[in-house]
Amino acid sequence: GLAGKPARNDLEAKNTRRPSQKLGFKRDSLQDVMKMGFEPVRWAIEGYVPEGFSVLAGRQKLGKTWLALNMSIAVATGGFALGKIPCEIGNVLYLDLENGLRRIKRRIHAIFSREEKLPDLSNIEIATDSPPLNKGFIEALDEWRCSVANPRFVVIDVLQRIKPTGNRNRNAYENDYAIFQELQSWATENGIAVLGLHHTRKGGADDPLEALSGSNGLSAVADTTLVLDRNQNGMTLYVRGRDVEEKETALRHDVGIWAILGDAAEVHRTDERASILSYLIDANEIVSPGM
Repeated sequence: GLAGKPARNDLEAKNTRRPSQKLGFKRDSLQDVMKMGFEPVRWAIEGYVPEGFSVLAGRQKLGKTWLALNMSIAVATGGFALGKIPCEIGNVLYLDLENGLRRIKRRIHAIFSREEKLPDLSNIEIATDSPPLNKGFIEALDEWRCSVANPRFVVIDVLQRIKPTGNRNRNAYENDYAIFQELQSWATENGIAVLGLHHTRKGGADDPLEALSGSNGLSAVADTTLVLDRNQNGMTLYVRGRDVEEKETALRHDVGIWAILGDAAEVHRTDERASILSYLIDANEIVSPGM
């Protein structure tokens, strides 16, 4: 053959050589896939937190922990999340790595201050200490999973507390993706919803769901991203993910109690109309468009 180019016979020999077993992909015909039966997606909070790895992000002191507690109690008691969403009962592991047991107790009392007595909360277990993700965290999760009857929901408050130091040979995106990939795999393989709390960066972004602090590696590996944000229109929960319908939900927060007000765009439109109507009534006269 020509210099630098393999002979045609050599190429043919290469193409017909049997590959080693280790190199092959495990492949399925799409025709066969379409005949397969799959279990429906398991939800911790239907429409918001499915099985797999989810991230709930927001600015500091905005109420992320209160929201995660609301969801946890709803799952553990088979109650209603966000005042509206019925939850299937299951075991919950809440890793509160910032607050300590005294503050947790105070918050639970605040949430149920209007009730005569507390519900049975024995399905929620609290831990205030944890190994890093790369030093026994997945094994500890698995020990919990095997120790309870119906493992359904894990909350990590906050992800930064379990995040190990990155590899200096990788960029931030590669580090974040590699670090959290094992957690995502564990959640998916076991059909358990894992919700990690995280901060949004100062200055935000045009798209709130792009405002997670750090690189985009975390939101890339997460199955679902939820962002809690507050502006002049009030509190909104933004949701986007692989198994959820993208939505923006207006929420009300009052002393640990979270409630859905409705679709954010609809609620804000209604609020605007109410403001205009209130102005017209207060004016008590015909208001011209130019005013």
